[in-house]
Amino acid sequence: MATKLDKTVKRELDIDGEAWMLAISPEGLKLTRKGHRKGQEIAWKDLVTGGTALATALNASLEDAG
Repeated sequence: MATKLDKTVKRELDIDGEAWMLAISPEGLKLTRKGHRKGQEIAWKDLVTGGTALATALNASLEDAG
């Protein structure tokens, strides 16, 4: 039997020599550079319904504007 995800779990990743933090929560996923707050977020609903591409495009456009 699988364990229910009821709180955020954080794990550190090494991507091309850079430290990143992956937060897996009941709401979705968030990937940020270690020591930073802003990052890429994907809600579970967007992942399941195919809205991931739309969310990624929106996040990219917001980063370009800021």
